[in-house]
Amino acid sequence: MRSLRTRMTLFTVCVILITVTSMALLSVLFIRRTEQQESNQLLLLLCETGEKNLDYYFNSVQKSVSKVASFVESDLDGLGDEQLASHMQRVQKQFDEMASKTNGVLTYYYRIDPEVSKKVKGFWYTDLDGEGFVEHEVTDISQYDTKDTTKLVWFTVPKNEGNPVWLPPYVTDNLDKRVISYNVPIYWRGEFVGVVGIEIDYSTMAEQVESIRLYNNGYAYLCDEEGHLFFHPRIDVSKLSADEVPQIPQGAVDKSTFVRYTYDGVDKIAAWLPLSNGMRLNVAVPVVETEGDWPMLIGNTVLYAGIVLAVASTITMLYARRITKPLEELTEAADQVDRGNYDVDLAYDRDDEVGRLTNTFKRLAGHMKDHINDLNKRVYVDSLTSVRNKGAYSTFLDELQERMDDGDQTVAFAVGIFDCDNLKYINDRYGHEKGDVYLQTACRLICRVFQHSPVFRIGGDEFSVVLQNDDLRNRDTLAQQFSAAMSDISDSARNEWEQVHVSMGIAVYDAQHDRGVNDVLRRADELMYENKRKRKMGR
Repeated sequence: MRSLRTRMTLFTVCVILITVTSMALLSVLFIRRTEQQESNQLLLLLCETGEKNLDYYFNSVQKSVSKVASFVESDLDGLGDEQLASHMQRVQKQFDEMASKTNGVLTYYYRIDPEVSKKVKGFWYTDLDGEGFVEHEVTDISQYDTKDTTKLVWFTVPKNEGNPVWLPPYVTDNLDKRVISYNVPIYWRGEFVGVVGIEIDYSTMAEQVESIRLYNNGYAYLCDEEGHLFFHPRIDVSKLSADEVPQIPQGAVDKSTFVRYTYDGVDKIAAWLPLSNGMRLNVAVPVVETEGDWPMLIGNTVLYAGIVLAVASTITMLYARRITKPLEELTEAADQVDRGNYDVDLAYDRDDEVGRLTNTFKRLAGHMKDHINDLNKRVYVDSLTSVRNKGAYSTFLDELQERMDDGDQTVAFAVGIFDCDNLKYINDRYGHEKGDVYLQTACRLICRVFQHSPVFRIGGDEFSVVLQNDDLRNRDTLAQQFSAAMSDISDSARNEWEQVHVSMGIAVYDAQHDRGVNDVLRRADELMYENKRKRKMGR
């Protein structure tokens, strides 16, 4: 016996070629992964550099304010108005020196809580043109509820939190300038005195962030850990209201160092690091720009592997065709059986696995044919009249409806509905056995006249015929023959149950007006009842 397994083993040798190709592709994917890691490291390095520069800047501001705060608390010797007034002069000189050495400072201030002194309010100095700090009129804090942290945030937030705090971007009082600030609450002997702070120009911070670039379309932006955007080089956040500022895409606020997300239909990868002021620096770049040369490397590898594989496949296919041909024939036979054709012809009879499988399949198909025929007789054949039953009728009509739904323009048919009159009378007077004879006689008549059309028993005393082809074209003649034959049988019958009295209605499918088979059935039924009415009137 020549084993199919032996022949298929020869075919398996060819799989080695595919394995080699797969290994090459895995190598390329490893290179791609390595290159992706290098791109990520470059992204993180740029983010770390930006984070260090920004933190250095923020720390310089924080350090200046902290030094002033330490000087303030050490210089306080009382909370009287005269003591505070002279204290303000000393602090202002110290603050001016520190602020002048800090880049990007827009304002500095030392504000006294109105609950401490209503006369001494503190000072506020601004540098709006870069020419040096000048004194500016201070905001009247006394008209605000300092427990409300939504107003005068530079004062109310540090007062209520009791700790130094960086505030996110806001528009500063009276100047209509967007700033961020660092503020320190001042205490003397445990009592809150006021706040010292520096506001830095939002644009100074923005310039530093905007200078961070990677590849052609990479950029940096600032947000918080909840996704609220503070700065974006392509969105002027300073001109938008809080409701108009777009949210960061959900994937961009993940806790992982590297995040992937989609923005404006572009897949991006970003690295992020926290800043000392509570913000989050993100450096993002389109994923396609991080891919480097690996697509070309994969393309070349696939091309060369494809050439080798094509040659090997050609040789393999020529030989494998001889081996697999009987399997293809067996598959085709299985499709035929699946479509209901059990008379399959399989010529392969060699003494191997496929030969044995083929013989087994042929026996199975024969047994299945016998079993299906037996089931059809039980399921679709009426036991009394031996014509098709209501289940077969429904299936036949469904197939017609499916052809109509598919737009088949060749659909042409008529439906005949036949109702046996007086069946109840026969059953009641002579018994159901004679009623069965009455039904069988009527069925034989219908089958004899409409011998080229399928006949169905669809109810106790009701039959239906679907007329097609010649019977459809000759329906009027057949209807006349049916009436004449029915009269001949009734006239020659010796007993009432041997007679035939059947009402008939035939309706033709009209593609222009009928939406489906049910429309034809309804008309045929109506014509049958009209025929029954006329027959009763004629008797």
